[in-house]
Amino acid sequence: MPWIAASLVSAFFLGCYDLCTKHAVRDNAVLPVLFFANLCSATVWLTLMALPVFAPASFAFPAALAVAPLSITDHALLAAKSLLVACSWLCGYFAVKHLPVSLASPIRATGPVWTLFGALLVLGERPSWLEMLGVAITLASFVSLSVIGAREGIHFSRNKWIGWLFAGTLLGAASGLYDKFLLGRIGFAASTVQAWFSIYLALIFLPLAIGWKLRWWTRHEFHWRGSVLGVSAALLIADFVYFNALRDPEALISLVSSLRRGSTLVAFAGGILLFGEVNGRQKLPAVLGVLVGIVLTVVG
Repeated sequence: MPWIAASLVSAFFLGCYDLCTKHAVRDNAVLPVLFFANLCSATVWLTLMALPVFAPASFAFPAALAVAPLSITDHALLAAKSLLVACSWLCGYFAVKHLPVSLASPIRATGPVWTLFGALLVLGERPSWLEMLGVAITLASFVSLSVIGAREGIHFSRNKWIGWLFAGTLLGAASGLYDKFLLGRIGFAASTVQAWFSIYLALIFLPLAIGWKLRWWTRHEFHWRGSVLGVSAALLIADFVYFNALRDPEALISLVSSLRRGSTLVAFAGGILLFGEVNGRQKLPAVLGVLVGIVLTVVG
């Protein structure tokens, strides 16, 4: 699959992931959601890793799902990615719990601007002027959505969850640059990164889930919801397609990250239709701006 098409497919499932996350954490304890969602993902990959060992010799295992053996240094690199993402998700999940998804998703979508700066400064990428224009229009539309969202009574300067969301966004942007390093420079297979990334994330969230269970701090009750499985499934698909896009030598991390922000369209529509969030008409012009920005990025 071409890397641009793969980025758009990933964007769709990433939007589904945002909606499942909002449903899973709404009036619910965050830490168990994080642990069980990642436990599901880790279980899927552990099963896939075990199949070639126990399956008969005639079994044709898909090469795209094969997980390569790693050295201690390789494991350390992937564990570092998991720790970075864990910090990003802790900030993001708590923020999404307390903010409308039609507002939170656009703010999280400003990540490409930070990834773009990092790609220009660290990786030496040089997008064309049309691609840069597309990125600029997309990000300007996200800012517009955020301003409209402020009319819902959420003031950026006084709401601590906005700060948590920006912290998670910056950490997510750093993770995007690290992904390009792991997949493009180091040469890890997408399946290898995703498998160990999922396993290490489950291990990182395990002590936090235990602390929640033992009431080491004041916490909310946890209610199991099917959307926890949806979080895992949507992210597995979105990340697998995304990691394969980054393995393309022609792929630019700044543009892949920008195209992935098309997930905002899915999250925006779902927030209005599924969660009854307000100001849909006022936000629509900015959403159309997102579409224009993505089209320019693809054409460029």
